[in-house]
Amino acid sequence: MTISQKEFALSCPLPIRNYPTVTLAHGGGGTLMHELIEKMFRAAFGSSDLDCAHDSTVFLPPADARLAFTTDSYVVSPVVFSGGDIGSLAVNGTVNDLAMAGAKPLYLSAGFILEEGLPMDLLWRIVLSMKAAADQAGVKIITGDTKVVDKGKADQIFINTAGVGTLLHQQNISPSSVAVGDQIIVSGDIGRHGMAIMAQRENLEFESNIESDCAPVADLVGQLLDAGLMLHCLRDLTRGGMASTLNEIAMAAKKGIQLVERLIPVREDVKGACELLGFDPLYVACEGRFVAFVPKECAQDALRVMRQHVLGASAAVIGEVVSPPTPCVTMESLIGVKRIVDMISGEQLPRIC
Repeated sequence: MTISQKEFALSCPLPIRNYPTVTLAHGGGGTLMHELIEKMFRAAFGSSDLDCAHDSTVFLPPADARLAFTTDSYVVSPVVFSGGDIGSLAVNGTVNDLAMAGAKPLYLSAGFILEEGLPMDLLWRIVLSMKAAADQAGVKIITGDTKVVDKGKADQIFINTAGVGTLLHQQNISPSSVAVGDQIIVSGDIGRHGMAIMAQRENLEFESNIESDCAPVADLVGQLLDAGLMLHCLRDLTRGGMASTLNEIAMAAKKGIQLVERLIPVREDVKGACELLGFDPLYVACEGRFVAFVPKECAQDALRVMRQHVLGASAAVIGEVVSPPTPCVTMESLIGVKRIVDMISGEQLPRIC
């Protein structure tokens, strides 16, 4: 995929600088790799941490803080999609994983696997997108690595990010805390990221442009914690979508989950796209949505806090935790019939993140 300079300028969230005229070639280390790192990565991510030009970065966490640590790799295809790109996805995905532990994200690392011949304008767009996403999430990219592989050995660009955050609370936010009676709240409408990727991948045109919901949710989670609300479990709805996520929690918590289909927010354009392509929105990945398990007495307060945030405006209570004979997820359909919502077999949409 090669984008024009005009398209790049229109879509880029930061001012355009002249990107380095370096041709990516396998084995092109030494001067060329140094120029790429200096003129692109350090120019965009520049900070005192990166300026040390060392193999690792030393940082001091807040005193007496508990730390959360996570890592993830991103291979999404196409690398640029409506509502984001692999750069913003890599930052937001790792920030959100930290947020699901109730952690405030602090620092990220970034590792790049670049295919020989990758256009410099595309790489620069992705780098600036990562910078913008990191600034929005309030995190710093403080260390990283770059490798170039032969043409055909990768698909343009793969990114690995690892993140460190600090927990400023004493709650045990995990499936082990889920209790019978907990209300399940979804932070917003589901299925947009997966459908945005599919539309771009298959060159499909719908009446409305479906944009990915890719966004950092740490600030929204922080507001729930600041409000003093008890959060038993949080989980973002990535690969496998809501259905797979809830099945994983049900099995880990050894509890049942009962959903009500009419309460689950799905945009009409997403619903139509899913029907056209034969997908169930419950299994379609999101990249800026999560479910929260909260005690029944906290549910309305949690809903109020979430709806006051731009990323939680369409938050809804969609079900509750029950105690069935075996852990599973069931759902009351639109016609009032209960059915089992199984874990997806295989991967419905490969290379979605």
